[in-house]
Amino acid sequence: MLVEIKLLGPLEVREEGVYVRIPGEKLRTVIAVLALSPGRPVSRRDLIDELWGEEPPRNAENSLHGHIARLRRVLATRSGKPDLRKVIETSPSGYALIGSEIEVDVIRFEKIVRRAESLDDGHLEEAAALLTEATKLWRGPALMDTGQGDICRMSYSRLQQLWLTASEKLFDIRLQLNQHRLILSELEQMHATYPYHEHFCAQLITALYRTGRQADALDTYSQMCERLAHSLGLDPGRDLQERFHGVLRQDPALL
Repeated sequence: MLVEIKLLGPLEVREEGVYVRIPGEKLRTVIAVLALSPGRPVSRRDLIDELWGEEPPRNAENSLHGHIARLRRVLATRSGKPDLRKVIETSPSGYALIGSEIEVDVIRFEKIVRRAESLDDGHLEEAAALLTEATKLWRGPALMDTGQGDICRMSYSRLQQLWLTASEKLFDIRLQLNQHRLILSELEQMHATYPYHEHFCAQLITALYRTGRQADALDTYSQMCERLAHSLGLDPGRDLQERFHGVLRQDPALL
């Protein structure tokens, strides 16, 4: 019985390909928190803190048990498979998602990125293929329709940074593979989405320069300097400055 749980965007739960709707933010939060560490129990205390923060109800444990029971019923009735409710196990330590065929996109994403990072410079195309596969798992901000407790907030921050790092690495590799024309529009979109991200800006400047748009590359740098100074009171970092000076002197290394 294959159960797929997707957290890299709006929550999705599928059993053997059949969509299972999880109603209500609290139920979505419970299954998301359990899915972040499948097979390992999450304590009742942690789940209560995640659901209600500093103001839990007096009968918080009973309320949590009610949410678990309702989630089990939803999993069973929505999919039409009564045995699906066994996916959530109760133990003295708390609650855990169990089953050898539970697939969580977060776990898959992290595994693929680790495989890509383990490759040396002689396997750039393979690394690019892996990182492309990993980044395509994202359908929007991670955990976007769950609660805002500490576990979800910290997991969002960690996953967002992993995604940004993987995206940076993928663009770096594709520039090494001379795919600047293919990724130019993607870099323009990333730069627009993350206007203070200096590495995306440096990559965009490189791609613009390589496609013969030196003036646009210099203009991109000037706008970034103005944005950093006006909003953050900062100068651009060393890498971005070196990229700018490389474009100015038409450094062959940029090609």
